[in-house]
Amino acid sequence: MPLLALIAVTAVWGVTFVQVKDAVDVYPLFAFLAIRYAIATGVLAVVGGRRVLTLGRSGLAAGAVLGGLLGLGIGLQTAGLERTTVSSTGFITGLYVVVTALFGLVLFRTAVGLEVWAGALLAVVGLALLSGVAIGSPGGDLLVLASAAAQALQILMVERYATRYDAVALTLVQMGACLVGFLAIALALGELEVPHGRTVWGALIVTGVFASALAYLIQVWAQRRISAARIAIVFSLETVFAGLFGYWLADDRLGWLGWGGCAVILAGIVLAEPTAARFLRSLLPSD
Repeated sequence: MPLLALIAVTAVWGVTFVQVKDAVDVYPLFAFLAIRYAIATGVLAVVGGRRVLTLGRSGLAAGAVLGGLLGLGIGLQTAGLERTTVSSTGFITGLYVVVTALFGLVLFRTAVGLEVWAGALLAVVGLALLSGVAIGSPGGDLLVLASAAAQALQILMVERYATRYDAVALTLVQMGACLVGFLAIALALGELEVPHGRTVWGALIVTGVFASALAYLIQVWAQRRISAARIAIVFSLETVFAGLFGYWLADDRLGWLGWGGCAVILAGIVLAEPTAARFLRSLLPSD
């Protein structure tokens, strides 16, 4: 059940790459993110407002840390998405499956084998190929890469907090922290304005309710049962969905060089986490 829920989350994230790219083309970036997390915070507050009182200072601090990392990751990812393609954003985001293992080694002394270093090297090669695609943007790709690092840290920290605190309350504080950060930036830049148009409102509702409130609540709930490394593996499916939806809905055509880079990145992910290959094979129908 947790795996199926997480796969559904990655599918939602994959399709929202297209929606968000279209929305921020016509509406200010940080205003979009502020309203997105205002919606997410409001949705969770309906069921979790009173539960926040059970967190205490340590729980509030944990939620703020998660929100800061998530906000940094989403902000960098969305800024990168403005500058590069949907497919590039999706595939580079998938690097957090490798980065999560590397950060686990550095920060928490989690053992990492040679295959992870080889996977990281392949991922860098793939990124170099992907950045060479004319329709992409090296600057945008680097922003998305920095986003992947922030999201990897968020996954690791959720693993440490998920079993200590109420899932709804912790996720609510996380969404609230994102809201405060993005609202402050939007106000400072003078970007905050009333959203308009079906494109913007459609993206706000889908990202606020499904890709934020429910998605990160599912993550916290699932990480009571599944390790950070396995969560990152499942989340790597987001790159596949982003590539598919970018092809079907956004008319992304990366060419052989771009798709070759995507393939090398995925090869690095599978090499770094061999269980990813077994997991993906388990999703295929058997004869």
